[in-house]
Amino acid sequence: MEDSVPRPHPSVTGAFGRWWEERRRAAPLTVTPVSFADLHQWHFAPEGGDLVHSTGGFFAVAGMRRFEADGTVLDQPVISQPEIGMLGILVKRLGGVPHALMQAKAEPGNVGSVQLSPTVQATRSNYTRVHRGHGTRHLEHFSGDPRGRVLVDSLQSEQGAWFWRKRNRNVLVETTAEVADHPDYHWVELDELRRLLRTDHLVNMDARSVLGTAPLFRPPPDSDDPFVRALARSYAEAPAGHDDEQEVRTWLNDAKSRCASHARLLPLSGIDGWTRTDGEIGDDDGTAFRIIAVRVTATGREVPGWSQPLLAPRSESVATFLVREIDGILHLLVQARAEPGLHDLLELAPTVHRHYPGEAPGPFDALSESQDPARVRYDARHSEEGGRFHRAITRHRVIDVGAEVPVDVPESYRWLTVRRLRTLARQGYYVNVEARSLLACLHSLW
Repeated sequence: MEDSVPRPHPSVTGAFGRWWEERRRAAPLTVTPVSFADLHQWHFAPEGGDLVHSTGGFFAVAGMRRFEADGTVLDQPVISQPEIGMLGILVKRLGGVPHALMQAKAEPGNVGSVQLSPTVQATRSNYTRVHRGHGTRHLEHFSGDPRGRVLVDSLQSEQGAWFWRKRNRNVLVETTAEVADHPDYHWVELDELRRLLRTDHLVNMDARSVLGTAPLFRPPPDSDDPFVRALARSYAEAPAGHDDEQEVRTWLNDAKSRCASHARLLPLSGIDGWTRTDGEIGDDDGTAFRIIAVRVTATGREVPGWSQPLLAPRSESVATFLVREIDGILHLLVQARAEPGLHDLLELAPTVHRHYPGEAPGPFDALSESQDPARVRYDARHSEEGGRFHRAITRHRVIDVGAEVPVDVPESYRWLTVRRLRTLARQGYYVNVEARSLLACLHSLW
């Protein structure tokens, strides 16, 4: 059984810090491993053996077969969640200063249990109350309220290694309406929210995803730091000849056309290389992940308790942007990366994006492991989606490589400005969730 009251964050102070520590203690959550037979309202389907909810809602654990370009065929469990969920952040100007309404939300898979979440973070099954519990607070602000102005609204993918074509709606709305107070919600100044992204396991994945697509409410300030000045220029419109948007789209479409890998669903009972016991489904070589079963008791959620499966990675993931100046403008090195569960197979990803040890090395792996403080501009560990994954941690890094990486890079890589990547991210199915998360983290560097 896991402790439900995490240690405090020493870097979180002031009015927000006091509210945060109070909510962390007020929302105890206990997660207990159980056998699959002890899961309430979950069962293995008689035909195909998928692990499904009795209502047909929420999600299922199915099987997936991956066909790699080199002829390798690999099977694995995958989370199938066809519902489109809502990830919405409400923004309001208080005293003329933009604030975001953030939620202290406990999830069974989170490191530290409670993390800072969007105003609304709900699957369709949740906000239509399939669980027969409480309704979703503040949903009305994302359902056409005339006092709100939609700033961002896009369908975005999530982890293509673990989800089958999962999509969530990422929405940012600025409102002038009066918003009801609730102890689980707090107005956070956007500048403070940027700084909070420097803290491990504080801002959850769903919030980072939305923030990675959000517009800037003010430009980066003047700075004596040449890196910050180059970053500020990267947020602005690039001069002619820098990462033309149509050229980037064509490059990405070319990469999709060349991609020879593909995947399909198959029954969970039909996958090879995995073994099911009473309490887990694990890969036989012990390097990827397990599907486990847990019972959860919680305070402040829609229902006081439930049980569910979770995907538990066996190791920490890595997501790193290598960056450098080109003509005085900071550029990010992105890659066109295929993942079997993505809706469109291939999206823009961080320079280095690795889930498991033993994955085929990339050309920039060694540079991404730099420990030089003059190069490491960002280094933090963040949790992935705690409602589906158990202790899934990704180390987020931004490494300034200077001229050590040339402007000319391998065919599947490309230098982009921050502005160009943010523009593509707002359109959906272009930028994967790890890259969107790193985009949000970049906001903390000025």
